[in-house]
Amino acid sequence: MALLTTGKPFIKDLEASGALGIYIPLEGGHEGRYQRRLRAAGYGMMHITARGLGDLGSYLLGVHGVRPPHLGKKNTGKEGAVGYTYFLPPAATYQLETLPPKSKGLVIWLLEGAILSQQELEFLIALPKNEPRIKVVIEMGGARTFSWKPLSQCLMAA
Repeated sequence: MALLTTGKPFIKDLEASGALGIYIPLEGGHEGRYQRRLRAAGYGMMHITARGLGDLGSYLLGVHGVRPPHLGKKNTGKEGAVGYTYFLPPAATYQLETLPPKSKGLVIWLLEGAILSQQELEFLIALPKNEPRIKVVIEMGGARTFSWKPLSQCLMAA
């Protein structure tokens, strides 16, 4: 890999396929270069980890309820000791609405994507087709060099 990379092939492939699976060197550092190139090209970034996400559709596109750990506290009333449910706005939709007007869209950068199920990967492949302003980049594993391929090809290999 060249010392300085323009990132144009990466951005071009991301815009063409909508969802990319990337393989990065385990010592890190390479992904930051491509994230900077995406921001310079006019994309907003959303970094999340795949661990503990739950239902991807609800988290990214719908209002979803979360319950913080109850820590032994009881509710007031006749309910179980499970705590209150707090409702949060959809993460990706909210960030899309708050992007600058001249922005190209939102890139969802998912860490630890190797733990996602086949069904979750299929949802992430279909997401850019349903919402064209959203692009998806998933870190699928380690490699000796920074490489990427369309997420649909990563799904076939799995």
